[in-house]
Amino acid sequence: MSESCLVWLRRDLRLDDHAALHHALARHARCYCAFVFDTDILQALLDQGLQCDRRVDFIRRTLLELDADLAARGSRLIVRHGRPVEEIPRLARELGVAAVYANRDYEPAAITRDDRVSAALAEAGIGFEDFKDQVIFERAEILTGAGKPYSVFTPYKAAWLARLTARDIAPWPVENLPGKLAEPPIASRAPELAELGFAASDLDQIKLPTGARGAAQLFQQFQPHLANYKTERDYPARRGVSYLSVHLRFGTISIRECARLARAQPGEGAQTWLAELIWRDFYQQILWHHPRVVNAAFRPEYDTITWDDAPDLYAAWRAGRTGYPLVDAAMRQLNYSGYMHNRLRMLTASFFCKDLLLDWRRGERYFAQQLNDYDLAANNGGWQWAASTGCDAQPYFRIFNPVTQSEKFDAEGVFIRRYVLELAQFPARYIHAPWLAPAAVQKAAGCVIGRDYPAPIVDHAAARLRALERYGRVRSVPDPG
Repeated sequence: MSESCLVWLRRDLRLDDHAALHHALARHARCYCAFVFDTDILQALLDQGLQCDRRVDFIRRTLLELDADLAARGSRLIVRHGRPVEEIPRLARELGVAAVYANRDYEPAAITRDDRVSAALAEAGIGFEDFKDQVIFERAEILTGAGKPYSVFTPYKAAWLARLTARDIAPWPVENLPGKLAEPPIASRAPELAELGFAASDLDQIKLPTGARGAAQLFQQFQPHLANYKTERDYPARRGVSYLSVHLRFGTISIRECARLARAQPGEGAQTWLAELIWRDFYQQILWHHPRVVNAAFRPEYDTITWDDAPDLYAAWRAGRTGYPLVDAAMRQLNYSGYMHNRLRMLTASFFCKDLLLDWRRGERYFAQQLNDYDLAANNGGWQWAASTGCDAQPYFRIFNPVTQSEKFDAEGVFIRRYVLELAQFPARYIHAPWLAPAAVQKAAGCVIGRDYPAPIVDHAAARLRALERYGRVRSVPDPG
């Protein structure tokens, strides 16, 4: 058994059911845990003007909890601020460890980073091992009969479910045998936000629980709702979803724990939630097999679309002032809280690409800035789905109608009134298309359309025809692979 090792935490910020930590404790007499605030990532956020980024605050608060949990087990968390390719090899040398352990990340930049860290460690005679942890099946584990990656979700899901066994979702136990999680000889603490270049965020105001304890709280609250998940998940004014996406993103809850719950419970609600977890795996393997999708359409023929350059339309969409109440409520929820309901992510993205004919990459980048749960694979996959440029995308001729979506999924206007305060007094029959309300109704509601709340910035029926014509020009081109 090797003397000591370092566990490098990244998007797996917990101590339970943790693959890398399990293997490290099984193989070494002493284990240290570390996290690096990556200056490359942080500087990119600062360059975008995101000095109050909730995600940085979320991570820091979670690290404080992790440090306390490690202290209770006789250890402490080592926190560094710098470039991992420099900090991890330096820390490994200072600690004198035999190996560094980490859980795999499938984003192109992360793969490059880990390759460079591994090479630097090898030069120092230190091993590097990584493990599958944030997905159930990864990379090339689920392939077609022809040995190729799936590009359509339904057959992928069928193959995923056919392969799944209890072993695939069994927890990786983390047992701290006496002295194994050791007190590091190097003093360390989590930097203050100001030291990282960031200001305090509004996590307390938006009541977003952090850390593994926050994840456990939400997980417990969701379980009574799981049976009704299939029927309730599409209604943004109801508590029908888990709200665990940010915790899955940062690994404060294990994907295996979620899958175990879904698999253990009978009924369509649990099956539907499990399918949503499978979507996470699906998009991760798409990104791993086709890293070009970061900046290009999965279906290359759609890179030939000419998107409009309309700064006023883009600004109105961002601000939640399109004149379509459910679209605006969704965007205002995102801007206020960093959260958006999944049904509304589809609607707002469809509106952006099909009604406004704006490049999906611009919308994807804005979501990347704002979403607390931003995940490259899922965000890219979702936007390409809505734009009809991606794998298993909705056909381009299916275009969300923002009024009928509103009437169906927020019939009484409860969600709209929560975020579009101008329309709070509108009767439900008019709230979905308030520009059609008689002048007397608008006056009685204290909101005159065009004065107190914008008229629609585009006519949906005309925009739909324009999108069909624009998309209809696309011709198939060879897939670059």
